[in-house]
Amino acid sequence: MLLAGDVGGTKTLLGLFDRARPRPILRTLRSYPTNAYASFVDILQAFARDVPRNGSVEAVALGVAGPVGANRARLTNVGMDVVGEEIASALGTPRVRILNDLEALGVGVPILSSDELLALQDGAPRADGNAAVIAAGTGLGEAFIHRLDGKWVPLATEAGHADFAARTEREIELVRMLIQRYGRAEVESVLSGPGIENLHRFTHRGGECAVVEDIDAPGAAAQVSQGALTGRCQGCVDALRMFVSAYGAEAGNLALRGVTTAGLYVGGGIVRKILPLIEQGPFMLAFLDKGPMRELLSTIPVRIILNEEAGLLGAAAAAQALST
Repeated sequence: MLLAGDVGGTKTLLGLFDRARPRPILRTLRSYPTNAYASFVDILQAFARDVPRNGSVEAVALGVAGPVGANRARLTNVGMDVVGEEIASALGTPRVRILNDLEALGVGVPILSSDELLALQDGAPRADGNAAVIAAGTGLGEAFIHRLDGKWVPLATEAGHADFAARTEREIELVRMLIQRYGRAEVESVLSGPGIENLHRFTHRGGECAVVEDIDAPGAAAQVSQGALTGRCQGCVDALRMFVSAYGAEAGNLALRGVTTAGLYVGGGIVRKILPLIEQGPFMLAFLDKGPMRELLSTIPVRIILNEEAGLLGAAAAAQALST
């Protein structure tokens, strides 16, 4: 039996899997609000109470939304530590691996089925090429997937905390607002749930919103998205269009940095909720708008990850690799 987890700033998914190649089989899944617990071990204990198991856990792998070192990670947006030694002690297994959440997603990408992916651009994939994943949710994650000796090997980054690159005069104004508010403008301050809220603040400066009463209240980003998708608020439409365009531009940046001729994969909860806007065109227009590199980018497959548990699946595959 394998235990896998996808530990995010908003929620934590834990699942028990049976071994199967190339794709472990999910048997039990539970979701927990991450910040409702004092420690990750507390979440594990809640899972043990909720899901009595028959048999021991062979191996554990967890994708965590934060930088990883020495088999431990600290959630960037929550401040919770996830420590491999503590988990090994709690579960009685020495096989524990902590991954960055986008690294886990990168492990999962090769074992997704075709109906779990939506093509925005078919491209002309190279069998010997590299790939990458990008995912906006509570934060923004990015990872490269290098091809080494015929295998895809994910490489985690903290690119979501790199500086946001403005492309237009309007985005330069947005950067000024972000610097005034936060001291600097990072990519995650635009491309995330809180980033949608920042874009709403920008497009509603001096004006009221017909949809969102309090942009600082929990769930405000989802309200902005709904206001945009239903057309109830033009300012919300404007904010989400800015988001989609900036998302496509950053995906294009990632594709260029990794020369991802095998594919660029877009995950995270936000993209699945705003698919109608993603498919309308601004995302791919911004993705391709890279001057002399447009021709190269037009050959790169771009696919949306539709499976909400793709990161958890990748963690399960990583756990399976530990127990071989």
